Amino acid sequence: MTDQTDQVQRVAVVTGATSGIGLAVARLLAGQGHRVFIGARSAENVAATVKQLTDEGLDVDGAAVDVRDKAAIRTWIQTAVDRYGTLDVVVNNAGRSGGGVTADIADELWDDVIDTNLNSVFRVTREALTTGGMRDKNRGRIINIASTAGKQGVVLGAPYSASKHGVVGFTKALGNELAPTGITVNAVCPGYVETPMAQRVRQGYAAAYDTDEAAILEKFQAKIPLGRYSTPEEVAGLVGYLASDTAASITSQALNVCGGLGNF
Repeated sequence: MTDQTDQVQRVAVVTGATSGIGLAVARLLAGQGHRVFIGARSAENVAATVKQLTDEGLDVDGAAVDVRDKAAIRTWIQTAVDRYGTLDVVVNNAGRSGGGVTADIADELWDDVIDTNLNSVFRVTREALTTGGMRDKNRGRIINIASTAGKQGVVLGAPYSASKHGVVGFTKALGNELAPTGITVNAVCPGYVETPMAQRVRQGYAAAYDTDEAAILEKFQAKIPLGRYSTPEEVAGLVGYLASDTAASITSQALNVCGGLGNF
């Protein structure tokens, strides 16, 4: 049996997969031969994305999931297993932006950013290992989408930066824990990536600094040695590599895709 035939049997789940990086990841993994089960909060968006990808000839299904809800995560993972079988690849991509002047941040904003970006990574991963059957296998890939903000502080972004630092720490701890099992755990750390969320972030900074979005875009691009934002497909490319057999000895790492923005 060829590796490609083996690959066809592998099952991947991707959270936050209806736009941006998550959509690019779902498309790439399915193109590599994975059977991909996607999730996002909106059932309508999930259905539209599934149709879009299946129309491209890819083996993709999905269901709505709120990654802040433990019971919803369990149901979503069980649905993926019922549809495709036990899991081989987990991509924790769902996330949100959030920040402002720290002294003025409400508890509700802080808690929701941490819950969406960090607690969800733990809960989805735990469910994938148990209900998803990954802990019973001798090969697996857990890939967490963190951020360069998980390695350095971001002005007016304390909740987001704290959540992504947490994702990096969780990744390193779990990667070392699971290393003897053949399951690797890595974080991909995008810098500025042109996605719908990036546009919302620029709008937030424009409001905070009383300027326009174009000025913020110019300011951000000036910080990137490459001179431009990364694309979702470029981030997905690293995810696809980490999901491959060749990446078996890469674990507990936080790898940047950022055009040189962060060299740490």
